[in-house]
Amino acid sequence: IKEKIDEKKAHHVLDAHEFSLFEDEEAGIHYGFPLPIILWDNGLKVFSSSEFHNEKELAHIDGIFYKLHHGKIYVSDAEGSLSLDSHHHPKNAKPLDFSITKNVVSMLFAAFLVFFMFTSLAKAYKKNGSLPSGFGRVLEPLIIFIRDEIAIPNIGEKKYRKFMGYLLTVFFFIWILNLLGMTPLGINVTGNIAVTVCLALFTFIITQFSANKDYWKHIFWMPGVPVPMKIILMPIELLGTLTKPFALLIRLFANITAGHVVIMSLIAMIFVGKNLASDLPISIGLTLFISVIEILVAFLQAFIFTMLSSLFIGMAVQEHDHD
Repeated sequence: IKEKIDEKKAHHVLDAHEFSLFEDEEAGIHYGFPLPIILWDNGLKVFSSSEFHNEKELAHIDGIFYKLHHGKIYVSDAEGSLSLDSHHHPKNAKPLDFSITKNVVSMLFAAFLVFFMFTSLAKAYKKNGSLPSGFGRVLEPLIIFIRDEIAIPNIGEKKYRKFMGYLLTVFFFIWILNLLGMTPLGINVTGNIAVTVCLALFTFIITQFSANKDYWKHIFWMPGVPVPMKIILMPIELLGTLTKPFALLIRLFANITAGHVVIMSLIAMIFVGKNLASDLPISIGLTLFISVIEILVAFLQAFIFTMLSSLFIGMAVQEHDHD
């Protein structure tokens, strides 16, 4: 049982080529929503992920057999065999995978939702004379909060407007994805290290390309410091430009992933415990308690990512006193 539970927890926090709700292991039936598989293997191969829903998780497309193994697609044979190395990693050839996975669908949905919310609010402002209407009345206080509590204090009143678009986008994008992760669909987008790397990379690029000459001077040749110390501090400061976005991506990834693993572990108590009468209410109660905390964490992590991004940008664009 423990091995199956560990496998389910790993499956839940990882990306997949389908939205899997539940499955009947005895009958070998999956219940969920298949997604399109897009491969490049000596040509374009497009098919549904439902092709893998068989005993061998094997798809036969255009005379080629593809094997689905731990969420990865490999070229195989009619028997679905894989050649494993000493670390039990397949050595089979892997086609280029451009599939629309559940994380991709979730990000597209979140991006559409953010675009829809802001365009609707902009139209309401234009129509009602700078007054929000409908859902915009809920959206406006959050926008004002990000402007007054995040952007202006960290970037400054003169330059904050240039970066408001990015700060609003990244806040609502992360927040929506975190909330989607609380649904039974098993979405863990912000718990995917590739996604958090890309988000942190945007902050890094905006920070470096917006930086003024004082920012670079304080990194490569810090004023008011003896020359030997300048030589010592230069690589440290240069490394600091990389550790800041690294802290962003790790914090978001670790907190969201940990929350999902804790909830899955509490649910697993029902199956591991021997006394169902006592373990069931305890497991459900703790799961509900952690889920409420996760809703708070969903907002908090979006806020922290936006706050730190604005802080890093503000450090790069601020004007220094040279008196």
